[in-house]
Amino acid sequence: MSTPNPRRQLRPTDVKRLNRTWRRATGSRLALILESVTGPFNVGSVFRTAAAFGVETIWLAGNATPPTNPKAQKTALGTDRLVEWHEPVPATEAVRAAKEAGYRVIAVELTGDAAPLHEAKLGGDVCLVVGSEDHGCSPALLEAADGIVYIPQVGRVGSLNVSIAAAIAVAEARRQEWTSTAHP
Repeated sequence: MSTPNPRRQLRPTDVKRLNRTWRRATGSRLALILESVTGPFNVGSVFRTAAAFGVETIWLAGNATPPTNPKAQKTALGTDRLVEWHEPVPATEAVRAAKEAGYRVIAVELTGDAAPLHEAKLGGDVCLVVGSEDHGCSPALLEAADGIVYIPQVGRVGSLNVSIAAAIAVAEARRQEWTSTAHP
């Protein structure tokens, strides 16, 4: 009698079971603010990542493209229905709404006082902010945020695609939570 190969891909039922186990190990709430992220494929990608990592709410700010855009829908693959989201408002209103909902607001941006992402304390209920593809977060949003982090990079390119930056930040917040508690 042979033993099953442990390196085989999981069946859908096994994936659901594994995801359920990780959900039970997750207690903190995560949210996002997308400030003036206009690329529909970026918006769709952020929504898909948000759904995968259990982000509860996304506030759109500035002139952010809504996930109902047909091009955003192509990338989101319907995941926008799994994440609560709010129509675009001025950036400071989105920050105020996140704080009123009980989140600490942490912007992902390169500033002189930003902490490296892996050193930031991202525990508890956190709302991460990513800004425009061209200009990043606005000065008003940066002033309203509770803290600022950046993603250290050692390559020869000085920035990341906004949807990738959001994915890295969300994954790091969950990683910190999972390493501070017992996990599967």
